[in-house]
Amino acid sequence: MAGWIVGIDEAGRGPLAGPVTVAAVAVIPTYKLQTTNCQLRDSKQLTAQQREAIYGVITSNKNIRWACASVGSFVIDRIGIVAALDLAVARVLEKLFPNPYSLIPFVLLDGSLYAPRHFRQCTLIKGDEQIGLIAAASIVAKVRRDALMVQHHRRFPQYGFEQHKGYGTRLHYKALKQFGPCPLHRRTFLAKTS
Repeated sequence: MAGWIVGIDEAGRGPLAGPVTVAAVAVIPTYKLQTTNCQLRDSKQLTAQQREAIYGVITSNKNIRWACASVGSFVIDRIGIVAALDLAVARVLEKLFPNPYSLIPFVLLDGSLYAPRHFRQCTLIKGDEQIGLIAAASIVAKVRRDALMVQHHRRFPQYGFEQHKGYGTRLHYKALKQFGPCPLHRRTFLAKTS
């Protein structure tokens, strides 16, 4: 996989519950990343249906390598969200490049994300709005994290995770007031809202 370019983004930095999920999408430099009729852009600018369609194209394309890594609420509470993001970035790159010293790709990261120091990298503010590969990673991360939160809803239906995905909505705060936190809740985030 020498010479690959990787886009990295996250989903779930700000919710009160659930993991933070980082996705990496890698292509060779000569490959033009194309999707369906939807323009490739930041996942927040797409509908759930558009994200699912693009996710299907990305994850089924043999010319694209991709991976996801999640860090749960317990670890987020223990080490903080920034360190949890660093951990998830390191894990996702390890999945794609198990021996990074022999195959060092060029990594493009969104916002305030950083790869381990041995990777050649560039972090771009609003990279998901400028670079298609980072936008692709944002879509993969969002779809995968949303799916995790729907699974968690089956365990904890009283919180409505399938609707708000752990974000601090009125419905979520109402459930927290009624039922208290569950194991998925980030206690350090709840302390900031009370």
